Amino acid sequence: MLFSIITPTAGNRPNALQNAVASVERAARFAGLESNQLEILVGFDGTRGAAPDCAYPVRTFSLPNDHNRGRGVRDTLLKLSGGDKIVFLDDDNVLKPCSLSRYLRHLDAEMVIGRIDAQLTLGQPWLPVCDDGPLVRPGNLDLLCLCLSRSLVVDRCGGWQYRTAPDSCHRNMAEWHRRARSVTVIEEVVGIFDAGRSLDRAALSSRQAALLDGLAVERGASPVRPAVRRMPSLALA
Repeated sequence: MLFSIITPTAGNRPNALQNAVASVERAARFAGLESNQLEILVGFDGTRGAAPDCAYPVRTFSLPNDHNRGRGVRDTLLKLSGGDKIVFLDDDNVLKPCSLSRYLRHLDAEMVIGRIDAQLTLGQPWLPVCDDGPLVRPGNLDLLCLCLSRSLVVDRCGGWQYRTAPDSCHRNMAEWHRRARSVTVIEEVVGIFDAGRSLDRAALSSRQAALLDGLAVERGASPVRPAVRRMPSLALA
């Protein structure tokens, strides 16, 4: 087993989830992976949900309600994973078709950092920004940028740590970066952040809803939209 794809979901984004899983299938086919070389682990946070359609194995788990932006779900899925490499994919993001083939070129690296298309959310071309500042700093890196060795994340770092910290994602990424025995940074874009945000209109996160309100105001339109059930974002948590 080469890759384990870790996907937490609140269960309220079935269309976005299917879109995310379909992107994994495209990337796996592009990389020429066999069905026994990749698994997708979907953790439903406090609910039951159906497994998305996929030609590759999808393992679904109905887990106790975590109420913690998917952090406990990620920890559980990490410990259930069997792949040598870990890729985090939230249910409203997608992988680029070239992503897994890029990672295959760097199997010797414990941490691979690629670019993600962030213009749908941040108004800038991509993350991370490579400048004079630290690469691993708050707001400059997302889980979607990473391909990680399971031995690093699970065996040496104990899975998902800092579950109660508001900057949990950043602290985990900083810990993995600090303890990784080898880090490779690539220029290729490996994912698209927020690609599925418009596929389930009743499940915008508060961050996504605020973004759309801001865009509406900029364009001179009313920010008032149909009633939306705003769910905590599982990304940038």
